[in-house]
Amino acid sequence: MKKNILKYIVLAFGVFAATSCTDFLDNAPDGDITLEMVFNDRTRIENWLAGMYNSIPDPHMKMMRNYDAYADDFSPSAGWEAFSNWDCISKIKGNWNSESPWDGNFWGDLPVKIRESYVFMEQIKPLPDQGILQADVDNLKAESRFLIAYYYYLLVNTYGAIPLQTWLSGLDEPIESLMIGQNPYDDVIDWIDKELWDVAQILPYSYLNNQDFSNSHKFKYYYGRATSIMALAVRARMLLFAASPLVNGNDDPDYANFVNDKGEHIFNSTYNPQKWKRAVDACKDLIDAAEANGHKLYYEYNDDGTIDPFMSYSNMSFKQYHEGNKELLFVRSEGSWDDMQTHASPGGSNGNGGLGVTQSLVDAFFMSNGLPAITGYTADRKPIINQPSGYKEKGFSTTADKRKTKWEEGSADARSSQEINTVVPAGIFNMYVNREPRFYISVLYNEAYHRVSSRYVNFYKNGLDGINRPGSSGAWDAPQNGYLLRKRMHPDFSNRNNIKPYRPGILYRLGEAYLNYAEALNEWDPSQKDEILKYVNLIRERAGIPTYGDGADQIPAPTTPEGMRDIIHRERRVEFNCEFAIRFDDIRRWKQMDLLKGDFDGMNANATKKSDNESDPDAYYVRKVYITRAFSDKNYWLPVHQNQLDKNWNLRQLPKW
Repeated sequence: MKKNILKYIVLAFGVFAATSCTDFLDNAPDGDITLEMVFNDRTRIENWLAGMYNSIPDPHMKMMRNYDAYADDFSPSAGWEAFSNWDCISKIKGNWNSESPWDGNFWGDLPVKIRESYVFMEQIKPLPDQGILQADVDNLKAESRFLIAYYYYLLVNTYGAIPLQTWLSGLDEPIESLMIGQNPYDDVIDWIDKELWDVAQILPYSYLNNQDFSNSHKFKYYYGRATSIMALAVRARMLLFAASPLVNGNDDPDYANFVNDKGEHIFNSTYNPQKWKRAVDACKDLIDAAEANGHKLYYEYNDDGTIDPFMSYSNMSFKQYHEGNKELLFVRSEGSWDDMQTHASPGGSNGNGGLGVTQSLVDAFFMSNGLPAITGYTADRKPIINQPSGYKEKGFSTTADKRKTKWEEGSADARSSQEINTVVPAGIFNMYVNREPRFYISVLYNEAYHRVSSRYVNFYKNGLDGINRPGSSGAWDAPQNGYLLRKRMHPDFSNRNNIKPYRPGILYRLGEAYLNYAEALNEWDPSQKDEILKYVNLIRERAGIPTYGDGADQIPAPTTPEGMRDIIHRERRVEFNCEFAIRFDDIRRWKQMDLLKGDFDGMNANATKKSDNESDPDAYYVRKVYITRAFSDKNYWLPVHQNQLDKNWNLRQLPKW
């Protein structure tokens, strides 16, 4: 049934697999339903529109398993490899080819949404008697154009070489006309760039001002709808990637010689500095528009008016726009955050206890004095300690680390009513002492306090939250390397008491716009040192660590573009850790895939002793290899699945696959 409309939507798209339909179609009653019936009924129009939006990626569980986990922030338990929806673990070990399934399924899902959006643009019309006026139609068409451009951005960002079909195929077109080959990368970027810029001139900057949010249905109707700010945000992120080494001057012969079915080069191997200027302008366009419309970094304050970096960085992930979080630029209103937090919650607190973070992320955080703790690694993977930072990797603290903050998660005696709170109690491994606030918000380490459980976590083997914990059926539901993810995990969440607070699915925030702009400007015109540092320092100030500059309380700023690049890269790693797709995209665009190869270590999770004695195999606080990764240069892009190559003879597989 539903043949008339179903045929129109799921017409073979030629270049991609059309494997799904809208939620509207799935829920439509039996019987024939036509486009005329849909687009003469407001409720059906709204359902169709919602279906167009539902392939915006969920920045929680789904994207973490199918994208973020490939980078070097997340560390899901290797034992979960036995479960089919955790094949990311097998992939990072090198078990990935062009016939491997990918649950992100952009190549299969997004073209269907693109086609639905083209149909929507063609069919939508004013229905004054149902409250749809011409102005509404104009805005709805701009929303459709945004979604088409955004979905094409996701495709080109993921696969690099994609077909770009910018028209709606007719029902009677021969199949041969739909067998479209891939377009040159720069051509795709140019088309998306123009579309995003054009719709940014049409869409409102927000739907949320002056709205009554006592009606939850009304709130959900507006929350996450396309805005001019969202369009400018996607554009800025895309053009930063397009200016980066992977696709700007990449002279790898495999990429330089990669051509489509027409013999056109997909990737331009000639470096073009103007791409950085284009990224600079796009990032500044976004910042200016966002700030002009009230967006700003999210801050919370101590009683004396100083910034509380702990509460600011923590609640930036939880507060919604109408709750004062004006840092949000692009959100998905619904997502699988409760599943993600269950996987990151300690096993002894009714969590799955296996979604952790890597030791390299732990190493990346600054000390409280703003200096990096570790500057690199020796050939045998020993950390190179930055002595001026004060970092220590031996021994245990003898006094509590107290800070000015209302953060309650550091110890049993912490209270939001207090001006000074314990962040780290005495007796904690020195690796975790005197670190910057973002570290404590992001990482749950052994013997850290877990307020909602009213106890300190125990990751030792046979401990309440460790390997072989009491009542556990296997070793996989425990931190495999000594850490669980804390960032974006709501402090009030409790599986045991079924308390699962809402949080927005953040796809883009103003903090990213600031560091994107700083990076692009340093690559384009490093002489603008003050402007570059302005935006880096805004992030560090909110983070509660010293800024860069010439002042008495500042850290001397780098004097070379290379030095500035290094501090920007370091700041990105920390500020955006475990956030939607950012780290994996950074590693790819910077051509740093070597970071994802070889042995990864952590604490000795199979140990029972509170000891840092490297000679004792049962000492917990000793670096031990827990997984060996085997990503390679082919992983800069995801492959076109073999079944698509079999369907469309004009497609070409990505280099090295």
